[in-house]
Amino acid sequence: MDGLTHLDPDGRVRMVDVGEKPLTRRVAVAEGRIRMRRATLDAIRAGEVEKGEALAVARLAAIQGAKAASALIPLCHPIPLDAVDVDLEAEASPPAYRLSVRASAEWRTGVEMEAMAGVAAGLLALYDMCKAIDRGMALGPIRLLEKRGGRSGAWTADAK
Repeated sequence: MDGLTHLDPDGRVRMVDVGEKPLTRRVAVAEGRIRMRRATLDAIRAGEVEKGEALAVARLAAIQGAKAASALIPLCHPIPLDAVDVDLEAEASPPAYRLSVRASAEWRTGVEMEAMAGVAAGLLALYDMCKAIDRGMALGPIRLLEKRGGRSGAWTADAK
């Protein structure tokens, strides 16, 4: 079971003990997309979504999702986040919104799950806000773009 930190010596699932690890600056950035019809993109951009301000709701959901990662992911530690930054960007072809989350904390374990949970929550909220006009929207992929801090140091995803 070498290298699988969430398994004990007998192969049983466990939450990793991070109590002895030093506090270090942790940063992670993740992104995801929601693809949609051109008319849906236009409605969001024009502020014509009947439920209200779709992008504001998505931004708030992304922040809340990052803060709630440990409640959603069984072996994820609760982390006192210092900041969660959300960016939403319209893409013309194919019509989509790209949502990215940057999470940071001074803590004993990384914030990758917080960044990715934030992306998932933000995209789901955007779907919820717009589903009445476009049930065919598709989410994904969600991926980690970079992480910094901790014992394993910095990591950056390959360009896509």
